[in-house]
Amino acid sequence: MVIVARWESRSFYVYIMGSKFGVLYIGVTNNLERRVKEHREGLIPGFTKKYRVRRLLYFEQFDRPAEAISREKQIKGWKRARKLELIHSMNLEMNDLSARWSTRDSSLRSE
Repeated sequence: MVIVARWESRSFYVYIMGSKFGVLYIGVTNNLERRVKEHREGLIPGFTKKYRVRRLLYFEQFDRPAEAISREKQIKGWKRARKLELIHSMNLEMNDLSARWSTRDSSLRSE
């Protein structure tokens, strides 16, 4: 009998959100679409609501939560310039990567 951990079929994401004023926020989640919506709509009190951090600028996908958490901590330890280099590697224009998401697109959910 093989026991599979509940999270093994999920994906985990490290993401960077930004405000139009240049504030950056790095986070980790198992449902990127839901989490971006929470940030965008200011549903959770805290840093991103206070500083209006609403644009998804960068993300990476992982199979294991420990890998995502480790990467999040790594990126958080970087200076701002290095974070911007990482964002530019995927998103040179600093566009909101979630702007065209459909509410029916479940590819970034892991439930």
